[in-house]
Amino acid sequence: MDEKTLGTLEFPKVLERLANYAAFSASAELARALRPAETLEEALKRQQITSEARLLLDLNVDVTVGGATDVRELVERAARRGTLEPAELLAVKDTLTSARNLARYFERSGAQFPALAEIAEAFPPPVGVIDAISRAISDRGEIMDQASDKLARVRREMKISYDRLMSRLQKMVADPNVVPMLQEALITQRSGRYVIPLRAEFKGRVRSIVHDQSSSGATLFVEPLVIVDLNNEWHAAQLAERDEERRILAELSDLVGNNYERINLLVQALARFDMALSCAKYADDLRANAPVLSKYHSAPAGVQHPGSTIRLMRARHPLLDPNSVVAIDVELDDTTFGVVITGPNTGGKTVTLKTVGLMVLMAQSGLHIPAQSGSELSIFQNIYADIGDEQSIEQSLSTFSGHIKNIVRVLRKADEHTLVLFDELGAGTDPQEGAALARAILADLVQRRIPHMVATHYPELKVYAHNTPGIVNASMEFDLRTLRPTYHLTIGLPGRSNALAIAERLGLPKKIIEDARSEINPDELRAEDLLNEIHRQRDLTRKARQEAENAQSDAKKLKADLTVRLEKIEDERRSLLEKARAEAEEEADGLRREMEEVRRALARARQPLEALRPVQEQVEQIAQTAQKAVQRREDPEVEKRPLRLGEKVRVRSIKMEGVITALGESDVEVQVGNLRVRARLGDLQRRGEEVVDEIKQPTIGRTTLTSAPVASKNSSAAGPAEPFYPSPGMEIDLRGQRAEEGLEALERYLESAYLAGLPFVRIIHGKGTGKLRQVIREALHASPHIKTFQSGEDREGGDGVTVAKLAVD
Repeated sequence: MDEKTLGTLEFPKVLERLANYAAFSASAELARALRPAETLEEALKRQQITSEARLLLDLNVDVTVGGATDVRELVERAARRGTLEPAELLAVKDTLTSARNLARYFERSGAQFPALAEIAEAFPPPVGVIDAISRAISDRGEIMDQASDKLARVRREMKISYDRLMSRLQKMVADPNVVPMLQEALITQRSGRYVIPLRAEFKGRVRSIVHDQSSSGATLFVEPLVIVDLNNEWHAAQLAERDEERRILAELSDLVGNNYERINLLVQALARFDMALSCAKYADDLRANAPVLSKYHSAPAGVQHPGSTIRLMRARHPLLDPNSVVAIDVELDDTTFGVVITGPNTGGKTVTLKTVGLMVLMAQSGLHIPAQSGSELSIFQNIYADIGDEQSIEQSLSTFSGHIKNIVRVLRKADEHTLVLFDELGAGTDPQEGAALARAILADLVQRRIPHMVATHYPELKVYAHNTPGIVNASMEFDLRTLRPTYHLTIGLPGRSNALAIAERLGLPKKIIEDARSEINPDELRAEDLLNEIHRQRDLTRKARQEAENAQSDAKKLKADLTVRLEKIEDERRSLLEKARAEAEEEADGLRREMEEVRRALARARQPLEALRPVQEQVEQIAQTAQKAVQRREDPEVEKRPLRLGEKVRVRSIKMEGVITALGESDVEVQVGNLRVRARLGDLQRRGEEVVDEIKQPTIGRTTLTSAPVASKNSSAAGPAEPFYPSPGMEIDLRGQRAEEGLEALERYLESAYLAGLPFVRIIHGKGTGKLRQVIREALHASPHIKTFQSGEDREGGDGVTVAKLAVD
């Protein structure tokens, strides 16, 4: 890609923002060096990597390169027989550990992310390096005793020497004969040897070696001769420790250096992976979408077209505030490959050119673009832009000369597989000559079938674009009421000349305005008036369409609100009826008990029981009426329609909502969260349709009283209904319970789940010591309600969860 154009379009600023998402320096450098792909295959590969990275972050936001750093310089030094410090070896270990963790993750989940898994093939670290560094160096950067047997022995000897030295010195500073001669009863160090502070007037009273004195000269720091040998032993042990530590560091450095190429490739792979995550995070913040990349297509017969495609919908400049930037639509059909944009100064023409250029650069670089999903772009071999002031004092170039020099360079290199962006073509010189030159340059681009977008103020180019196949006019809108540009791009209409209208609004005398108008060609005035009318009618149409869309949206919201309110009213009605039914059942039960007592009393008195039969029949009739389920009223406005894929429904047996993912003749598959459930059609409920809600019946002892569904008007009789058992939920959490308590809770839960007809359940027991998991699985193996069971998936909790499939009668 043309480096001058990259700077003109501010692509390095986009890359700098991308680099800010990088986790370490290697990926940041990779982001700053990113350049657009030159082939469709490479661009599609990069887009796939970014898309997979976004999916990966959606599923697992904690995936990162961890504590990885760019250790290539350290490894290169080790390869040249240099010795690394403990902190540097820890940096190498942390980087290799991060790569190892990612390698293990992609071993489990790589099939879902094939492009990222290909990068992860270089993640496995060289064998033995991590363990060797971990065994020798602690997390605080200290060489541990276990690094070698010799180091452990030397440190033991050094401790013994140190203890003997301190013991002898402690005796001296505590000796009553010595204490009066000491400035203080303490032990200190000078030049790496332990000394005591002797008062200067007692010099020579203690046979010793003077190592230092205080600034006042009143204190001498001396090493008594009796501890010289002990000091020497301790110092010799220190030197032996230092030599062994250096040997260990050199050995570890050689191990790292011998794996230079492997570690270098590993760091490069980590940088590529982290840059993919950076692209994903940047896309999320930009609210970007993956573009549709396509190769050049064949032009229709008889049409001079290079075969390029630019179809951007709601495209936004990536460097502007996403909350305030105005989105644009740019769509060039199969017969158009050039655009002439006209409009006022500061109206957005330059931003439009840069937006299109950056969309192409970002798409070919593998970045998702801030545009609506479905935006399509061809792969351009290069982009050339002439935007901004090319004036150069050093080269004695005027603005016009600078532009022409750049345009000459562009025209020499451009072809039908490149995109050309010209801002203010022909500006900076005599208007008549500039317009003629701009038209000639535009004609050359059309003749050579070079895709291009040109911004200009010259009306001659508007006429040329209107009359020339392959080019279309476009305009940046301007609000005459506020005298401000709207930054909206309109493809198909040229920009209006607003000079006279603006001057009139700003208060220029009307006579001057009329005089100026009289100087303009009447044909041009009529054309301008016609263009104004077209813009006015378009604005009216746009306003009417917006009002219609708003009205439709308001109607949908009102309908939804009314539906919710009706649902609440219906729920309240059913709740009241349910309460009344429960009270009636209770009264019926009371009457039965009283009648039973009367029956027993009559039997004891040997009295006839026929008088109780009418009363008993009435009680049974009341009980039958009370046991009928409360029926939801049917909304006549709701149209009966078949279930559809993607429709939200409620599975009544488990009392959970989900989305239909598959349809069968008598049952459906419903996605409930992360679970998929097979359910009968009669077990589903959706808003607005007639349903008979099951109601938990009262029980007497272990007998369940069941109620029959309400028969419709056309049904002759209602058969006996199956009893309804409420769902205990799809999972039970037994963590923190003792084995006995957990088994009791599990037994009750499985009984309820089996009666409720659940297809499977999730039992959360945690990992811990594994005792609770063992007894639970033994109980599952022995349970008649369980068909099979297995450990949960990684996303479900792994070995901390058991998924059990229930048996079916």
